Amino acid sequence: MAKQVIEYAGVPVGIVVPDKDLLKFIAVKFHVHDLDGQHFASPSDVLRAIHTLMSASHASIHRAA
Repeated sequence: MAKQVIEYAGVPVGIVVPDKDLLKFIAVKFHVHDLDGQHFASPSDVLRAIHTLMSASHASIHRAA
């Protein structure tokens, strides 16, 4: 597998590249930077992690308001 663009909500947020029999996520958008460099088994696992991260970020913003 070659590199693959990862989109979230229609916006490219990073890429995955093969690394050590897994996929290494490289973030290109600040709001997913916490996942930069992490390894995942599949692109869908990356999307799940992004969704979890974004949900947690939005929840903390709403609690602070």
